Amino acid sequence: MIKAGDLIRHKSHLVCDGRSQEVGVDCDETFSPVVKTTTIHTVLGLAMAQKWIIHQLDVKNAFLHGDLKETVYMYQPLDFVDRRAPNHVCLLRKALYGLKEAPRAWYQRFANFLLQMGFIIAMSDTSLFTFKHGDDIAYLLLYVDDIILVTSSNNLRGRMITTLQTEFPMSDLGPLNYFLGISVTRTPSFMLLSQQKYAHDILERAGMCNCKLAATPVDTQSKLSVESGPKVQDPTKYRNLAGALQYLTFTRPDVAYAIRQVCLFMHDRREPYFDALKRILRYVQGTIDHGLHLYPTTVLQFITYTDADWAGCPDTRRSTSGYCCFLGNNLISWPSKRQHTLSRSSAEAEYRGVANVVAGGMLDS
Repeated sequence: MIKAGDLIRHKSHLVCDGRSQEVGVDCDETFSPVVKTTTIHTVLGLAMAQKWIIHQLDVKNAFLHGDLKETVYMYQPLDFVDRRAPNHVCLLRKALYGLKEAPRAWYQRFANFLLQMGFIIAMSDTSLFTFKHGDDIAYLLLYVDDIILVTSSNNLRGRMITTLQTEFPMSDLGPLNYFLGISVTRTPSFMLLSQQKYAHDILERAGMCNCKLAATPVDTQSKLSVESGPKVQDPTKYRNLAGALQYLTFTRPDVAYAIRQVCLFMHDRREPYFDALKRILRYVQGTIDHGLHLYPTTVLQFITYTDADWAGCPDTRRSTSGYCCFLGNNLISWPSKRQHTLSRSSAEAEYRGVANVVAGGMLDS
């Protein structure tokens, strides 16, 4: 109770100790699918093109809503033991936090309810649900308990949210403005996805908020090699910073390749890799307000561009290929990947890159 006399909600959790559970023995599926970044970019780009409504929802205590398929017993909670039957155990009918199958059970329960509402699960992304009835169109993106709801009209949005709230307790957070650490700014002429706060947190963690700026994220004159330079004295810091930078590629295609390069050497950290990582951070410091722009476009044509080097890796001589996918004028995907096999010529490396973009584009579409 605070001074004004108002009660503060007291939050407590009953958590299971699921460490002893064995996947395949005590439970089957444990993974809860999450929406792909490409899917988010695509749906938001469509919403900008069609001038649709974008709302954000948050499910309360999501994992408690899952139904258990397996038989699960739990010891009686401490301080709540039944004195008449102290040796009895609890038979769980619903999922609890701590159970390995809780995330999957929640996803399955939510997906089944959406199917009853008339949604269809997309084949390319099981966390994308589509709805179409006459002129009414809706897209629902699910990331564990965070939801983006895109609807073609305010009337449809209201009906959808009301139906969802009758089944699950959730908060309507209003128009999309902050999702998974990403700031969303929408105007009639563009939408900006920015991770400025997240980038600042990484720089603070690295102690480089006042560092010298770099004009580019990577040195194109030198190639990182497995045995180049002495080993890093603090490998934990390298792993933490490299891992944190990976999420920054959600809205920063300009640093995606450079971050991927430093992440290739997580198993054997050396000083040249750390120098390359610091260069990325110096570049991010100078471009901290950059982000991904999405624009209204009248032409929703899917276009991809691809390129590849030849024998670019100094250790294995494998080539690296990458591609960019555009939906109209909006960039929605920009992966790069080292090719699995050696190429005998630059033409062969380029053709492998084309094969990768066709396969990747079909999976993302």
